[in-house]
Amino acid sequence: MQSFRTELENPLVEKDIIDLEKKIRLFKEGKIDEEKFRSLRLARGVYGQRQQGVQMIRIKLPYGKMTFDQWRRICDVCDEYSTGNLHFTTRQDIQIHYVSLDRTPELWSELERDNVTLREACGNTVRNVTASVTAGVDKDEAFDVTPYAHAFFEYFLRNPICQEMGRKIKVSFSNTDEDTSLAFMHDMGFIPRIKDGERGFKVVVGGGLGAQPRMADVAYEFLHEDEIIPFAESVLRVFDRHGERNSRSKARMKFLLDKIGLDEFMSLLEAERASLKNQKVKINTLTDAPELAYKIAETTDESEEYKTWLDTNVIVQKQEDLRGVYVRVPLGNISTTRSREILGELEGYIGNDIRVTINQGLFLRNVPAQNLAYIYQVLKKYGFAGSGANSVFNITACPGTDTCNLAISDSTSVTKVLEETLEQNFPQLVKNKEINIKISGCMNSCGQHGMANIGFHGSSIRTKDKRVMPALQVLLGGGALGGGEGRAAEKVIKVPSKRGPQVLISVLGDYEQFKNEGESFNDYYDRQGKIYFYDLLKPLAELDNLQETDFVDWGRDEQFKTEIGVGECASVIVDLVGVLFLESEEKIDNAKEAIAEERYADGIYHIYAAQVNAAKALLLDKDVKTNTQMRVIAEFDENYKEEFGGLIAEQILRINKNEPSKEFALDYLSKAESFIHKAIKFREEIKSLQTA
Repeated sequence: MQSFRTELENPLVEKDIIDLEKKIRLFKEGKIDEEKFRSLRLARGVYGQRQQGVQMIRIKLPYGKMTFDQWRRICDVCDEYSTGNLHFTTRQDIQIHYVSLDRTPELWSELERDNVTLREACGNTVRNVTASVTAGVDKDEAFDVTPYAHAFFEYFLRNPICQEMGRKIKVSFSNTDEDTSLAFMHDMGFIPRIKDGERGFKVVVGGGLGAQPRMADVAYEFLHEDEIIPFAESVLRVFDRHGERNSRSKARMKFLLDKIGLDEFMSLLEAERASLKNQKVKINTLTDAPELAYKIAETTDESEEYKTWLDTNVIVQKQEDLRGVYVRVPLGNISTTRSREILGELEGYIGNDIRVTINQGLFLRNVPAQNLAYIYQVLKKYGFAGSGANSVFNITACPGTDTCNLAISDSTSVTKVLEETLEQNFPQLVKNKEINIKISGCMNSCGQHGMANIGFHGSSIRTKDKRVMPALQVLLGGGALGGGEGRAAEKVIKVPSKRGPQVLISVLGDYEQFKNEGESFNDYYDRQGKIYFYDLLKPLAELDNLQETDFVDWGRDEQFKTEIGVGECASVIVDLVGVLFLESEEKIDNAKEAIAEERYADGIYHIYAAQVNAAKALLLDKDVKTNTQMRVIAEFDENYKEEFGGLIAEQILRINKNEPSKEFALDYLSKAESFIHKAIKFREEIKSLQTA
């Protein structure tokens, strides 16, 4: 790692990368438990694949923004360390695959040369902050939410309160009531409001998809702009302390809201107020002027295809004579070769601000109206001028069984077939932006099928003769309602995967034939009801007339079988209790460093986490099961009352009863060190008695 230690200007980034290299080495030497190592590398954007021995790398692009130089840097890194393919995600990230674990620190350092990070792109952290791609250029927006999304990203990156939560946290900023960033399905969603001349946000909490979708609750109809980050800090603190930690399937924030209710949740947030780093955070909304196009093309185009593209893929910006252009990227995949070719021909003709969209495409900003025909012809030349970028024609799909450990059946090859089915059978829907179709390889909804008007997720069906075939679970009736409200799609029926196209033809054909004038798809679904559509599709679920091809998944040649991806590394035997104590001591060192730098709130949280780790270590020694940090704290006093006096809970929970002052930080540190040293000594004495 010496080759890049002194080449990065940001010491925090350099420390991160060197630490990743160190932890990889210790893991391979059997000195770090596999689960702990997994948690660490996930927080650095390093994710295991279905294929053994290689990693998926998730590149974090706050609100999807990248410059020309950043896109080129990502391409260079992908060519050197991956396969030359970029995958745009529904969280406005970029993923690359088949990367060697050993090379990830070097890869990260190369990205950072153009200020691109992997930090907290995966793992139980605050994931990439998404935002409407039209933020700052939309004629209908109250104000530009981009500075707020960026401030949110910066404030919580490396923030100790959200490094080891029970599960991930997803945050979005929509710029209008249309809610194009889907606030309703996020842990925290923000929609701009102006009240009495002051800026603020409608705030929703506790949304999520997955196997059990939940629409977010309204926390505030209006929260002043200076209070959104302190509010979010309270949310993260409460979730960290009270959220589930044993059952992964119940560990999202939506389950905590279901368990305790919104009123109790808001009361817990209020209890955190005194301990927050800042009571208000003023966000700098003065941003640098965008780098605009400096070339004007003289290209013209009178074709019908171009006119359709203009109607479906181009918006008029609020800036005079400028346009925004949506680019369809099939399945979100684009090669580095095509990327460079497109960049080379577009640079100078568009603004230096490109956004990855939540439907896995691109949004080109600040395009002079005179350049549109030229832009279209460049995109057409390289196969990216598909119309209907935000219409039913553009299906969202996760990578599925191509690379994901959790996928059950294909979601990518079937998407291509479904898009062809739409173009062949329903060409009139190319301009329909009201219906969306989304596909995931499993029930976890990475492809957002759980909020689609028409959704599919990968599954399997076992026949009477015990054979297994790939299947699609069909869901209908989901979607955004606007203003931070949404509806989850309902499961209707499961069909063999090869009948997916017929499902689409049946559902859309029925809608087109029998809808009332002006009736939306969801209104039609509600009028007819779930049973109507079950009966409509039931013939496609019958298994009496199967073909051999039904037992082969889309895009495959071999017989289908359900399988879980191979584990990433062989397990190692380590002392888990010892690891927890080592981490406690590491967190105390981090606390001392933060206090020395007058970052008292950060130091206090490191101290809190160190004590929880130490308590958990001794509970683990007694095989006491705990599912939240609050249970760890309570069970410790219950199980070690005689040895530690029964006052450890009171000591640890001082965290939210005091302002983050220097005096409290030093006192909290002193008592924590005393407890941790005593706990380590106690454990050593127990071990010596056991081996005597």
